[in-house]
Amino acid sequence: MALTSIWPLIAVAAAVVVAVGAGLAWGLLRGRSARGGEGRLVARAERLRELPAVRRATRRRAVGLAAIAALAGVSALASGVIVSRPMAAQTIVPENTSRDIMLCLDVSGSMTEVDKEVLDVFLELVDGFEGERIGLTIFNASPVQVFPLTDDYAFVREHLQSMRESFEYGDVTPEHWLGTLDGPGASLIGDGLAACAMRFDHADEERSRSIILATDNEVAGASVLTLEEAAAYSASVGVRVFSLNPIQGEDELSQQLVAAAQATGGEAYGLRGTTTVSEIVDQVQQQEATALRGEIEVVWTDEPTLWIVVTLILVLVLILVAWRVRL
Repeated sequence: MALTSIWPLIAVAAAVVVAVGAGLAWGLLRGRSARGGEGRLVARAERLRELPAVRRATRRRAVGLAAIAALAGVSALASGVIVSRPMAAQTIVPENTSRDIMLCLDVSGSMTEVDKEVLDVFLELVDGFEGERIGLTIFNASPVQVFPLTDDYAFVREHLQSMRESFEYGDVTPEHWLGTLDGPGASLIGDGLAACAMRFDHADEERSRSIILATDNEVAGASVLTLEEAAAYSASVGVRVFSLNPIQGEDELSQQLVAAAQATGGEAYGLRGTTTVSEIVDQVQQQEATALRGEIEVVWTDEPTLWIVVTLILVLVLILVAWRVRL
């Protein structure tokens, strides 16, 4: 325990000492005046004082008065401690449990239904997030970052909803076409995955980083990076890839996607069986998030409770003793 200011306690202690000194001086003066003959003489008073009952009563009263004085002094000191604001130290080790998830969506025509399902699932999950950061990158012939990793969930919800609505396009150019058709080819998976892996920040911190990659791996055209190269890069920066493939089977394209995901420590899932996007996302969410320990902090807080209770008890006992002594 520490006191914010010691001076109130010193002042109270000084007042108690002065009061005790004044009481002793008054008692001595009163005793001298009594021995000096002041007051009324009572015949045979010494015999009265020698009676056992009188001696017991005198001792009880002396003890009671001493107890009252002691209780009053201790109560005053306890009150002084309260006024001095006792503080308690608490050592806190900040811990920030976080998970970074980048949604990486192949927005070619064949992936529309899967992308809509992924966005629907995350729109439902957003309300339950606490500490997770979510980002969204889409790709076709070229990758586009829709929004970076963020825990501003109102912002996330707004953009997920906007992107979800863009898949219901009619005559208007949909949002998911903007910037994703710059260049020849379509579904350039390697370039898209590499772009998603490059969106993770705080490279010097140990965090849980995941990519949910929705693609059928049907590449049309020449990409800068192959799927294997993009997966190797993801693994090198500590990013695990979880792929969602609507047509996963034993074919070569599906097996390439499985190998790429597993090379990062992640997994590949097929969607056209009994498995749903929500079940897959639930498995990804169950990853153990990394606990980031901050610098140890010592926090001082007011802690007068004990002294308030002590003071109240002392005052109650003081009142009880004073009543018994008949003051």
